[in-house]
Amino acid sequence: MRDISLHLMDIIQNSITANSNRIVTTISTDNEKDFLYISIKDNGKGMSKEFLENVIDPFTTSRTTRKVGLGIPLFKESAERAEGFLSIESELGKGTLVSVSYKISHIDRLPLGDIAQTFSQLVMASPEIEFELKMNNGSDSIQINTVEIQDTLGEVPITNFEVIEWINNYITESIKCIFGGVLDEILS
Repeated sequence: MRDISLHLMDIIQNSITANSNRIVTTISTDNEKDFLYISIKDNGKGMSKEFLENVIDPFTTSRTTRKVGLGIPLFKESAERAEGFLSIESELGKGTLVSVSYKISHIDRLPLGDIAQTFSQLVMASPEIEFELKMNNGSDSIQINTVEIQDTLGEVPITNFEVIEWINNYITESIKCIFGGVLDEILS
C-alpha cells in the first residue's frame, strides 16, 4: 500500500466485517520520541486466541471468498520497515485493538495519505456505524464523532453531500492544525 490511509481503510473494513457498530481510530505523534502512533479499536466479534496467534500469517483469513489475507501482514511490514511495530489485542465477543507505530523521520515511513477522504468514504458507505477519529500531538487534540454529528444534524442524513464535504474539510484542516510541520507530506 502506498500510504497509511489505505492501511486504515483495510483494517476498518475488517472491523465492519466483524459486525462492529463503533470504531475508534486514534492518530497521535510524540515529537520527542519521533514516533507516529495509530490505533483502531472496534467492538466487533473479536478473534479467538488461536486465530489471533496466526493472524499475521497471510494465509490466515476469515474470508470465505479467498484464502489470503494480506492487510495485516502488509501493515506490519510497513511499520517494521520504519522502525515501528504492529500489535493486535482481541477478545472473542468483545472486539479488537490494532496498534501500529512508525518512526516519523525514517526514510521508509509511509506518508499519512488522505485520511479525510478515507473517513468520508467510510461514513458514506456505512452511515449506521459510529466512527470516531481522535488526533493529538501531545499538546493539542481534536476528535470527530459521527453519532455526535448526526445528533446535531437532526433529520439531515450524515451522507448528505454537504455534510460529507464538511467532514472531509474538517478532518483535513484538523490534520494540518495538529500535525503540520511534523508529518510534512500533509502540508502539500
